[in-house]
Amino acid sequence: MKKIINKKIFQTKNKFFNEYIYKPRLSVTKSNNHIYAQIIDDNLGFTLCFSSTLKKSLFEKKISKATKIEAYYVGKDIGYQALQKGIKFVKFDRRSHLYHGLIKALAQGARKTGLFF
Repeated sequence: MKKIINKKIFQTKNKFFNEYIYKPRLSVTKSNNHIYAQIIDDNLGFTLCFSSTLKKSLFEKKISKATKIEAYYVGKDIGYQALQKGIKFVKFDRRSHLYHGLIKALAQGARKTGLFF
């Protein structure tokens, strides 16, 4: 069952040519204290970019729990890293998390930098 879900996440069918296009996926994971985002190329099996609230370059003073503002900046950071590597189109993989709160703030931050999903 997991293979079927993953197949739907990172495969997109091209309208004009009857074939599938593979896009890297923006995988978002959160815990009680932190939020993590990474862009993964599933064809090669590599992580292309990574950002989280643990990055000291993003946050000088760390608040005890992840907030929407921090999630927004993590999204902007992952977007800038992706654009530097030439990635513009990704598939958004939020796992079993609902699209609100921290996940939504991260997605908005990534879209502001120019990522499309």
